[in-house]
Amino acid sequence: MRVNDAIVEKFVDNNIQMGKLIAVHDEKLDKQDRIDAVLFEKVEHLHKDLHAHAASIREDYSRDFKAVDDRLRQMEKKMWSIFGGLAIISVVVSPLGQRIVGEVLTAQEETSMISLPVALVDGSR
Repeated sequence: MRVNDAIVEKFVDNNIQMGKLIAVHDEKLDKQDRIDAVLFEKVEHLHKDLHAHAASIREDYSRDFKAVDDRLRQMEKKMWSIFGGLAIISVVVSPLGQRIVGEVLTAQEETSMISLPVALVDGSR
């Protein structure tokens, strides 16, 4: 019976050791679950921050793009206005333009001329 008691006692000791091992393992699993929960929470928080920051950058980019586009449109309008003014000036200054402008600005009426007095033979005017 002693052999059976020794075997039973070894089984009991192994069972106790196995219970301790399982308890330690369960403790480690619980600890890892808590760590995972914290990590997932941090990842979710970073994900939200990243999307908020990306949206902010997108808004800034859109606003800056619109401002640059507006400035380019204004510059383009000024450029075409200057180009049109230069075209008009070059036409007016050209010989063809001078003829057209001369005809428009010069009156076609006959002008009266003051003639020099003519001396008559008898000395009177």
